[in-house]
Amino acid sequence: MGRGSRDKPTKLGKKLAEIRTYLGVSQDGLVRALGLSAKLTRNDISKYERGLREPALAVLLKYARAAKVNVEVLIDDELDLPASGQKVVKSSINRTRRKA
Repeated sequence: MGRGSRDKPTKLGKKLAEIRTYLGVSQDGLVRALGLSAKLTRNDISKYERGLREPALAVLLKYARAAKVNVEVLIDDELDLPASGQKVVKSSINRTRRKA
């Protein structure tokens, strides 16, 4: 591995936000659903979605598995997430719904 800078995916944050929105969870809910409560906060998710930080590879893998897409789709700017209702299938993430 070299010490030089690398190309960074410019669409990653938008894709991560789309996945969370499609799954129907808040940023806090996503942290819990991915099983990362001990490592991440809502603020971390916000920074990922705004493109201020990049998630670790293990976190990207959890996103990809939750959305049932290949990690390559997340990191390759030339690939788009499937349109809602096509190949992205809602994962088995348990969502807590508040009773009104």
